[in-house]
Amino acid sequence: MVAGVVALAVLAGAGWYAISQDVRPFRASDQCTAEVGDQSVLLDPSQARYAGLIAAIAVQRGLPARAASIALATAYQESNLHNLRGGDRDSAGLFQQRPSQGWGTLEEVRDPVHAANAFYDALEKVDGYQQLEITVAAQEVQRSGFPDAYADHEADARALASALTGNSPATFSCRLGGADEDSAVLEDSGLTARADAVRRDLAATFPDQPLGGFAPGGVSTGHMKGSAHYDGRAVDVFVRPISKANRTRGWAIAAYLVSQADRLSIRTVIFDDRIWTSGSRSGDGWRDYDPPERSGDPAILEHRDHVHVDVYE
Repeated sequence: MVAGVVALAVLAGAGWYAISQDVRPFRASDQCTAEVGDQSVLLDPSQARYAGLIAAIAVQRGLPARAASIALATAYQESNLHNLRGGDRDSAGLFQQRPSQGWGTLEEVRDPVHAANAFYDALEKVDGYQQLEITVAAQEVQRSGFPDAYADHEADARALASALTGNSPATFSCRLGGADEDSAVLEDSGLTARADAVRRDLAATFPDQPLGGFAPGGVSTGHMKGSAHYDGRAVDVFVRPISKANRTRGWAIAAYLVSQADRLSIRTVIFDDRIWTSGSRSGDGWRDYDPPERSGDPAILEHRDHVHVDVYE
């Protein structure tokens, strides 16, 4: 944990509640990895959650992966993908901005959701930013005193952006321990408190995606025997109809959920016939998923039209 991490005054609807440190302490062995081509990027869980958020906001805004690459390179340079108090006075920064530079109030600029959106707002005003070198595009937004420094992070930023926007499927994963037990009482949504936090986070981060697999009072049919849906611990994110574009978006959502797994006590993510699980098998990354032996549309059973996410009990 970096000492400069501040309490986040964040949009409650997005699930980024006021915290001064990780939701639960992570072990030294906990880490996240993006493996794209020959490039391997290692992050701690705190860095992963901010990288995941930056990429998810780009996806939801309909921006190209190049925009996420520029934002991630900037966040690396300005804050090493942490939410810092203060920072470079000569730079607008991502997660260490200054109100005097027109990025909002002090509380707003410490809010990573506001910070990422403010960065993308400014980036979209840069003519031809997709064709510019990352250093040049970042400097157009940042006006940093060290304009060439962004290039030092370009390779990592490009790999992370590709993995987290779904353009390189099943290349982002985290090795994480489990979570303590929590209340199994169902909320009004028919979900446990943890699962409902995931639902609200998804609804805020990807508001255009329909959610399902839950109902007030809980669900008792429609899923395989022993499903976490019956315990109110699971949510489905639909990416229908099956298409290349929706497959990419599904992988972006799946990668986002893995990047937030430590924060949201996520146990399992399944999409496109692949599965990631927290705990003892998380070091295996994305594995082949064996759907249950039951009748039904293979595409649904293999989770090709929806992302499944469930939380710890």
